[in-house]
Amino acid sequence: MNDRRQPSTRHFDHCPWLFAERATEEQRAAQEEVQRGIGGDTGIGERCYVAGSAAVFPDRLRLGDDSYIAAHAYVTGELTTGTDCTLNPFTTVRGNVVLGDGVRIGAYASLLGFNHSMEPDRPVFRQPLTSRGIRIGDDVWIGSHVIVVDGVTIGDHCVIGAGAVVTKDLAPWTVAAGNPARPLRDRRERRERDRLDGGTVPEGRERPIAGRATASVTPPDSLAHFAASARAQAPELIARCWDGERYVDRPGVAPTVRAHCDAVEIAELLLGTVPEQLSADEHVSRLSGLQDPKSGLVPEFGEPVPVADEDGFIGEGAALYHVLCVGYALDLLGTSLPHIVGGVRDMTARQLVARLDALPWRTHAWGAGAWIDSWATAAQHNLRHGHGGDATMEALFGWLLTRADPWTGMWGSPSAEAGRLQVVNGYYRLTRGSFAQFGLPVPYPQRVVDAVLDHGRDTRYFGAGRENACNVLDVVHPLWLCTRQLGAGADGYRAVEIRAWAEQQLAAVLLRWQDGRGFGFGPGTEGPGPEPGLQGTEMWLAIIWYLADLLGRAEELGYRPKGIHRPEPARQGL
Repeated sequence: MNDRRQPSTRHFDHCPWLFAERATEEQRAAQEEVQRGIGGDTGIGERCYVAGSAAVFPDRLRLGDDSYIAAHAYVTGELTTGTDCTLNPFTTVRGNVVLGDGVRIGAYASLLGFNHSMEPDRPVFRQPLTSRGIRIGDDVWIGSHVIVVDGVTIGDHCVIGAGAVVTKDLAPWTVAAGNPARPLRDRRERRERDRLDGGTVPEGRERPIAGRATASVTPPDSLAHFAASARAQAPELIARCWDGERYVDRPGVAPTVRAHCDAVEIAELLLGTVPEQLSADEHVSRLSGLQDPKSGLVPEFGEPVPVADEDGFIGEGAALYHVLCVGYALDLLGTSLPHIVGGVRDMTARQLVARLDALPWRTHAWGAGAWIDSWATAAQHNLRHGHGGDATMEALFGWLLTRADPWTGMWGSPSAEAGRLQVVNGYYRLTRGSFAQFGLPVPYPQRVVDAVLDHGRDTRYFGAGRENACNVLDVVHPLWLCTRQLGAGADGYRAVEIRAWAEQQLAAVLLRWQDGRGFGFGPGTEGPGPEPGLQGTEMWLAIIWYLADLLGRAEELGYRPKGIHRPEPARQGL
């Protein structure tokens, strides 16, 4: 028998989807009073319901239209939801949590968008709180008793099985379950299989795992189509960054040394030639002429050569970085820097070790890694010219091998404020110029993969729309470097998670190409910013190759980085 008795408020608290159609005017007025009584910065959309029995004490709440918080839910911190979102009875949502549209969270599930450290120097209850936040996409179903921990991003259209503990990011369309949660298949796969074979899966046939090429979120012809479009537009995007005399990163800004190098890199990568604004000899003459004969440094246009310190060398800066970009651009042009870098040639092993000890590993690991990248590249250049000693190179690699953290394989320490950003970004710069450039194995590659994947889940840097070229490159290159060293291909160490991350990033970056303009560096004010230009284009083209190679699809691009982001060593061994 269909019971049409008027539901009580307790009934609505547990079955809030009935409220919009069946509540009395008195019950609607009472619900409005409940919503007004929620503290903090609160904004609630149309046709929403918040159970009176729920413990809702937010710092900030934004509840989208047609959403509800059911009986005995516990909500604190900052919660933002899209439309049609449901927090079912006894759910817990704490910390910084953002839901897309159409998210269903089952009973007793917990989304914990905060954490605290557990350093041994103080009791747990005195540890500082941290929060990287949780981001959940559109059309996601989270089963009952699921736990999602801080720092996780769950892509659009995912389904999470009951009781799962989600500790790592999940790519869009993933069906996952278990403790810890692991991808089981792509949600679309059954629909596609049904179309192909009438809805049955032959006995013994394995369903593909999300993140493998069989469940790719980038269509089979997307890479070839992208590369063909980029190749056709390369002359136009380089020409827009020529001011009539020199190259600029993007129209309206001042010419830079790096812009000229980026133009050379892009032209070689996509066209196999030099930028048409100058002849090959003119490119060589201009770039070679930028190097200071005495120091070997390459200052920025209009700037003096930096003054060396008491050891005859300088810290990280444009003049030292240009040794990298100008040196590699000249390599592409079939020549090299004409002068050796004197500060590297003259530095003794003792002086080098002292400088390495003094680098800001705890506070600015990126800067420390960048210095080693520049120093080692200058040393590699000097060795090509017959200058440099075995003692300093042995001192460099000896110091690095004995100072690497065996728990992370890295140098430097993460912080509550920036997480692993400085450490991972510094690791890329350091290993690019040292181990990768000299073709030597990195220490503790499995621990590096662990640390880099953890960083790759940090939504402060890898949430939707927050990625910039530097941060993505500084994750994909270490993953590529370590997986090549570890071997085993698709069955290698944490291969499914690496491929899922690569798939997600590749699908996102291909959408950012702007016809005739290329790629912007990324959002915000860091680096050149969001405006498309030469630096963003050169970096993202290299990133796309590394992402595609992690997925076994790099050949579809028809190009391979040859300059500063080349995958091959510049020199094999010391």
